[in-house]
Amino acid sequence: MKFLPKSRLFQGIAFLAASFLGFALLSFVVGKLLVFMPEPIGSRSSLFVEGAKITLLITLYSAVFGLIVGVLLGLARGSPRPWLRLPALIYIWLIRGTPVLVQILFVFYALPELVPQLQLDEFWAAAIALGLNVGAYNAEVIRAGIQAVPPGQSEAARSLGLSNVKTLRWIVLPQAIRIVVPPLVNNVVALLKDSSLASTIGLLELSLAGQRISSETFLPVPVLTTVALLYLTYTTAITLVTWMLERAMRLKAHV
Repeated sequence: MKFLPKSRLFQGIAFLAASFLGFALLSFVVGKLLVFMPEPIGSRSSLFVEGAKITLLITLYSAVFGLIVGVLLGLARGSPRPWLRLPALIYIWLIRGTPVLVQILFVFYALPELVPQLQLDEFWAAAIALGLNVGAYNAEVIRAGIQAVPPGQSEAARSLGLSNVKTLRWIVLPQAIRIVVPPLVNNVVALLKDSSLASTIGLLELSLAGQRISSETFLPVPVLTTVALLYLTYTTAITLVTWMLERAMRLKAHV
């Protein structure tokens, strides 16, 4: 039976902070390099940088929100209580069965009609819609990760007097995290690319910045190639950070 040391929490926070600083540094370097690119990129590098900044921020907020939603739904989805399991099942079925573009449009245009007090700008409408979407996929990943933990771990914890909540927190979830990290990161990579759909509600993220520059200069090849390379750079950085995290977790598991 494996317990989660309290120091792991601080190590995780430190790793996330270092990753955030790393992405900030990467964005700074990319912005400086774009200035030296030939036309029509160099003179419009600030627009690319602004679009990339919005893309990264919306991915960050949506990923955090989607992780919270995914954990709650994943626990509810695996609950033996029908009043928890059935609403989670219906939510996951509804979100996974409808296009993310429709969900973004619904949150931005239809939700204020249903709830007049809820007026969202383009950024927060897209962030909430994307977070709700990725949360449904995260829920299935987390549920599968929890089910992959051997049942003997929970039985041993309860035989020692741990409650169900403590067993889940200190025994099951720490082991499930090692299993679910790769698919969760795949969801974040997909989320980064899906953030381009926020351009449909007028949010000036990376893809819309590229569209505007392309329409202005009538040079779609270099502009869209630059946009594609920027997406590739950030998705590669996320994958690299994930590889480092997985490696660190494997090393700790053998200690």
